[in-house]
Amino acid sequence: MTVRLATSLRTALAQAFATTFANGVIEIRTGSQPATSDAAATGTLLGTVTLASGAFTPGTATNGLTFADAADGAVSKSGVWSFAGVAAGTAGWFRFKGNAVDAGGISTVLPRLDGSIATSGADLNLSNIVIAVSAPTTVDSFTWTQPAS
Repeated sequence: MTVRLATSLRTALAQAFATTFANGVIEIRTGSQPATSDAAATGTLLGTVTLASGAFTPGTATNGLTFADAADGAVSKSGVWSFAGVAAGTAGWFRFKGNAVDAGGISTVLPRLDGSIATSGADLNLSNIVIAVSAPTTVDSFTWTQPAS
């Protein structure tokens, strides 16, 4: 027997994702992503995606990433998500972190989502994965879709 989720449940789970990561940030890093999101962050931090590249302080809502309301089992970004490069390098993976203070070390309690970065076909697609210091980069789309089964 296969588990199947009703659209209403998928939408509720997508909204829970949005709530969990509301006012968080996405770190853009070089190299390969760690084996799990519980592991310490690896690679060089190239930039931190915030709302309109604004300054972010963990634990506050100021310039944290926001989402539109979930619909049909999915939730998408709201507002302009962008960053300016803080180091030069090639983006290899990202870590989406919730709003709590997260220094990037080992943790099994902090909300995190790791994924791949490329110009297409990745979990997060950027128009250019070669990041330069102070160069602005915008995340044009980000959608979390709760699987139906």
